[in-house]
Amino acid sequence: MEKIQGIIPAVFSPLKADGSIYPVQTEKIVDFLLEDEVEGLYVCGSTGEGPLLSTAERKKIAEAYIEAVGGEIPVIIQIGHESTAEAQELARHAADLNPTAVAAVPPSYFNYKSLDNLIATLREITAPIPELPFYYYHIPSINGVDFAMSAFLKIAQKKLPNLAGIKFSSTVLYEFQECIDYQGGAYTMLFGSDEMFLSGLVAGGNGAIGSTFNFAAPLYQKIREALKKGDLKHARAYQSRAISFIKLMKEYGGQPAFKGMMKILGVDCGPHRLPLQTLKSEKLKEMEEKLQQIGFFEWGRNR
Repeated sequence: MEKIQGIIPAVFSPLKADGSIYPVQTEKIVDFLLEDEVEGLYVCGSTGEGPLLSTAERKKIAEAYIEAVGGEIPVIIQIGHESTAEAQELARHAADLNPTAVAAVPPSYFNYKSLDNLIATLREITAPIPELPFYYYHIPSINGVDFAMSAFLKIAQKKLPNLAGIKFSSTVLYEFQECIDYQGGAYTMLFGSDEMFLSGLVAGGNGAIGSTFNFAAPLYQKIREALKKGDLKHARAYQSRAISFIKLMKEYGGQPAFKGMMKILGVDCGPHRLPLQTLKSEKLKEMEEKLQQIGFFEWGRNR
């Protein structure tokens, strides 16, 4: 299986002012991200409000991103759904689009009693697409599904033949490293905590998927380039800057602030779906001013 690497934004699903999807805007988003030299896209995940979109809407968003990318960079489509039947439908549709891979967060309304139970669910979801590389989306802070991923790999390697790796959105770094080392690096491990991007690289991660890569990819590229040169001092300094702007933006709601930032940069991705709340214009302006004060638009946007 092809190893996906590098800086991969978890892209937004653009909406119109009335809350309906706006697939044509994906072209502008993709052009913006390609200019920032990102190395892949992650579609309909948490940042893309996948759980808040209907199956039909998710299909259209996936189609739009695949078309806009035109094969220039890898695309991972997130197909997880609370209904395994709907997840299978999304899986079949994704396969028709020929993405690089699919990923899935598991249904989580009911608790999992064991890893076997979780893996049986993932096996059912991926049954229609045995040839397409699959990434498990591990995000315990949101869905509460919190098994040790090293133990997951030991069972999944026998029962999920198309498992390519894990989108690891947890801050338990030793678990991440255990998975990286498993069977000599057999699986692609993509880190999912932007605040700890440098730590994920040092642990040996193949790449990272993140919300803030949509508008701060140049800063994360500086972190990676400094580390490659063995310049840990500057890598840490750049990471500290990433932490500073993320903390500031979390004061404005996190996800709403991230989507609002795209509007500031001239790539309007529209409002949010409830229960997420769209950042009001006066708050967006206030956040922009504070980001200017800390210098974000110089060191966060310029290579």
